[in-house]
Amino acid sequence: MALGLVGDAVATVGSLVTGVLNFFTDFFLTPPLKAAHQYLEEAELKTLKGEIKPFKAKALWEKSGAVIMAVRRPGEEAAELSSLKPQLDQLGVPLYAVVKEDIGTEVQNFRPYFKGEIFLDEKKCFYGPRERRMGLLAFVRVGVWLSGLRAFRKGFMGNVLGEGFVLGGVFVIGRGQQGILLEHREKEFGDKVNISDVLQAAKKIPLGR
Repeated sequence: MALGLVGDAVATVGSLVTGVLNFFTDFFLTPPLKAAHQYLEEAELKTLKGEIKPFKAKALWEKSGAVIMAVRRPGEEAAELSSLKPQLDQLGVPLYAVVKEDIGTEVQNFRPYFKGEIFLDEKKCFYGPRERRMGLLAFVRVGVWLSGLRAFRKGFMGNVLGEGFVLGGVFVIGRGQQGILLEHREKEFGDKVNISDVLQAAKKIPLGR
């Protein structure tokens, strides 16, 4: 019983410390700004396989809707989202990812984690309209350390190249002008989208003709 009380006390203190650290560091984090549907429609993306071709992002969801991940680093988040691929295929909703840069073997290293097509978003439209960076604040947020430890235990090492401090997100976008059905913006490294919410949003997309 004594050990149980000690455990409860430690957990309470840990939660308090985490809450205090997050409260103060939140003041220094740039709050996300929701993306307008038209803003994402006009985003210019580029193919990464074969001949490089630019195209407007709306082509990804115009006829079928889409689930799109704005990738910060390859890893656990991408793998969990990819677990929905069979269900999304049944719904006729494709799964895509956009990366903000193509440095060395970064995209190649990402492919094993992600089951959809990957495109380049050099202007970082899917990371905006207000670009956010975690910076050194990541090192004083308990959630970041716990997420990193969890990912490490599962074998997700990520990489150390490029702009890994830029926060990403996940979008579920409906067919045509149906609009953005879900928009998840990372609050900190390892802040994963709830994949059940992604699936529920995808189910709102009518079947393509």
